[in-house]
Amino acid sequence: MKFGEITHSSHPHHKLRYEYGEVPFKCDGCKEVGIGSRFKCSHCDYDLHRHCAAPAQSSSPAFYHPFYRKCAFQFLTRPPGDAQRYCNACQKDVNGFVYHCFKCGFDLHPCCANLPHAIDAGGGLSLYLYRKVGAPCHRCGRKGRSWSYRSTCKNYNLHVACAMEMLVDSWQEVYSGVGGRADAPRKAGREGAATVDRIPLIRGTAQNRHRRKGKVKRCCELAGTAVQFIISAVLGDPTVIIAGVVGSFISK
Repeated sequence: MKFGEITHSSHPHHKLRYEYGEVPFKCDGCKEVGIGSRFKCSHCDYDLHRHCAAPAQSSSPAFYHPFYRKCAFQFLTRPPGDAQRYCNACQKDVNGFVYHCFKCGFDLHPCCANLPHAIDAGGGLSLYLYRKVGAPCHRCGRKGRSWSYRSTCKNYNLHVACAMEMLVDSWQEVYSGVGGRADAPRKAGREGAATVDRIPLIRGTAQNRHRRKGKVKRCCELAGTAVQFIISAVLGDPTVIIAGVVGSFISK
């Protein structure tokens, strides 16, 4: 086997080769959008997030997450049972590969299960992942909803669920295969679905709900630029710089 190639049980007929590209793709494992690193079949246009492909290389029978210390998550290629399930991290539906705890019933998308617990946003600011945050989200204004990233100054919070909604709103043609934005050129993909040939912009879909001054405002300004890093992490690769920093989250 060549370096950077794997054989995966979900696609046994061809090898999957590691690639890196800054154009969004739809993961054929978890059915969520990804960017950056992936394992790809050049024959079938079959793509997997690194985190979706990783269990095939893992010898550990269970996955443990620090937010759920009593849970032993099992990697499944489809959600268990017939009822619709949702990811406990981002609140989105589970439609493919998933980490599931049979004891507690929790579910995590592979990329959500591997979200970094700290993100360096630059300018001396870091964002930390929390299961619950007592302060309202910078986008939706609500508190408890999903996991959140919180800034060092503790005055900037963004739900992982809100980051996912921003993606769905801005990258609808990637999620659904249906166009609708003039600024996102498309090309024919597998089965005639529309795909973009460059990174579509992320629109700022909400305004900041907090007015602050001085150091706290500066902290939130830096965190506003860090939204792209949060969304990159949700997409499976926090090293990718997403095109189009998300609008202005800071009230001038």
